[in-house]
Amino acid sequence: MASSTFPNDITPPIAQANKRGRPRFVARSSAEKVQERAQRLYSRQLEGQTTRQLVIEHSKIEQISITTAWEDWGRVKTWNTEDWDKDRENMLPRLQAMRVRLFNKAVKKGQLQTAAQILDSLGKVIGESIETVNIQAPELSIRVEKK
Repeated sequence: MASSTFPNDITPPIAQANKRGRPRFVARSSAEKVQERAQRLYSRQLEGQTTRQLVIEHSKIEQISITTAWEDWGRVKTWNTEDWDKDRENMLPRLQAMRVRLFNKAVKKGQLQTAAQILDSLGKVIGESIETVNIQAPELSIRVEKK
């Protein structure tokens, strides 16, 4: 699977006119610098700040424009999507393993209510609890007859 590659995302320097009308070339960041900058933003995303706060702070720290910081955030979002797609397949077995470990610790410490809740959660994953609820719940039917 091809991940986000930066050399394809970076445009070459563009010519702009200065005050005298002469073309002026604006140097762009190298692909390596852009990637390093985006990786720093990626590593800071779990600090508990909102997206806007992260982007504004990123622009100040990296001394880049807000627009460039939002472009870096776009790369980070792409990476997050790729990470989630890769982790989704392994998520259920990992959750199940954590639940089983938690159940064992709860029983060992005598926390039976917690253990019961964990067993209920394990049962929901395999579909056991839904069937039990359907069997135990009475079915009500109300009809209004005309006089």
